[in-house]
Amino acid sequence: MNTSTDSSPAERQRRAARQQSVVTALQGVLPAHAILYTPEDTTPYECDGLTAYRERPLVVTLPETYGQVQAVLKTCHALDVPVVARGAGTGLSGGAMPHKMGVTLSLAKFNKILKMDPVSRTAVVQGGVRNLAISEAAAPHGLYYAPDPSSQIACTIGGNVAENAGGVHCLKYGLTVHNVLKVKGFTIEGEAVEFGGDALDAPGYDLLALVIGSEGMLAVTTEVTVKLVPKPLLARCIMASFDDIRKAGDAVAAVIAAGIIPAGLEMMDKPMTAAVEDYVHAGYDLTAAAILLCESDGTPEEVEEEIGRMSEVLRRCGATAIAVSRDEAERLKFWSGRKNAFPASGRISPDYMCMDSTIPRRRVADILLAIAEMEKKYQLRCANVFHAGDGNLHPLILFDANDPDQLHRCELFGADILETSVAMGGTVTGEHGVGIEKLNSMCVQFSVEENEQFFGVKRAFDSKGLLNPGKVIPTLQRCAEYGKMLVRGGRIKHPELERF
Repeated sequence: MNTSTDSSPAERQRRAARQQSVVTALQGVLPAHAILYTPEDTTPYECDGLTAYRERPLVVTLPETYGQVQAVLKTCHALDVPVVARGAGTGLSGGAMPHKMGVTLSLAKFNKILKMDPVSRTAVVQGGVRNLAISEAAAPHGLYYAPDPSSQIACTIGGNVAENAGGVHCLKYGLTVHNVLKVKGFTIEGEAVEFGGDALDAPGYDLLALVIGSEGMLAVTTEVTVKLVPKPLLARCIMASFDDIRKAGDAVAAVIAAGIIPAGLEMMDKPMTAAVEDYVHAGYDLTAAAILLCESDGTPEEVEEEIGRMSEVLRRCGATAIAVSRDEAERLKFWSGRKNAFPASGRISPDYMCMDSTIPRRRVADILLAIAEMEKKYQLRCANVFHAGDGNLHPLILFDANDPDQLHRCELFGADILETSVAMGGTVTGEHGVGIEKLNSMCVQFSVEENEQFFGVKRAFDSKGLLNPGKVIPTLQRCAEYGKMLVRGGRIKHPELERF
């Protein structure tokens, strides 16, 4: 495991002294049970879903009121202590990995649904509310919350806001940014802030779209107003098999080109279908090189017409078999494999690193064939599952993190996927965020000037660089060392943001 350790007795002594001063200060604003600092209490917080990288925080706080969140932030700002906000820890890019000299601010106790308004089709929820809990609470009103990441049973809405999470139905219904009206929280200085509003649009700059996807670098989210949508009268899912990756990839582009926007359009390759079929027995075709899951929802008439059109396109593109769900139970069975792709991968490998890049839909087959060549190059297996409809890839590189050489090859493999995605006209991330995982790859995609603009936004909200430092935006020093861009004149801009 890539776990940072104190390098010397002097370093350990410095950490202990710093910890004592921070704990003493926090004891003035929090009850004793809301402050964790012993190793056995803080170790469970040392990573998020990206388990290859770990760091034990100096202190973990578990505030119970907005006032306590504000007090923690004010205290840490006064002491120049880094703060990393944390929800359920289901993130996959290391965005919630602690800072070894900082405070992890857990929002776990902010788990209340404050208001459910079926008339305006909105809900006001605290940041620690689980994604799926919103839909469960809205169900009696015939409504639900559309973004549905695979971790929706556990992930929190605050984390969804931080990463701009999507899910299997984001093609038709959009990402978090399209389904949130307002975000409330606090800056690192403890100032209460509000982004967006209750109306469809808010005056001034669109700071709501800025804070959604900012990965906890600009503010700590405590409350979110989400949009709710009516549950469709009917939903049916097509499971289409293909004997060739190229045919399956071309079918994805063909469906969209036909003017069809499915409720969901997902793809899995043969290694992934084998893994999930062994786990959940979803009825997948294990002989297929790839399968597509194509969902239609709406009125019965709309669904019947769209299913027919999609089936025709899929057959024309070379589908070797097409199965259409006959009832709701079978539809959920088809989706059970896709929803359990990550845990299924955990059953066949000690560790996996889930990448998250995007490519133009027409390049789906190209990137999958390129990844197959990378498997040979790095001598590691890779199973692929992704939101094919919007070109959001999720290659899962299988490895053993206890083997340093495997971890190193895995990192190179992941970087190669991301760099290849950019070369194909895509981006280094779709919905999982940059965190620590993709810092080097950000140097590939963005120029010196663009990264400086990112730093400028960060400085406007957090001039000391204390909120989630060392994440998302690569320093110019890092990019220079990575060899993808030069630090002009040997000068590092914004040194205050590079001290951590």
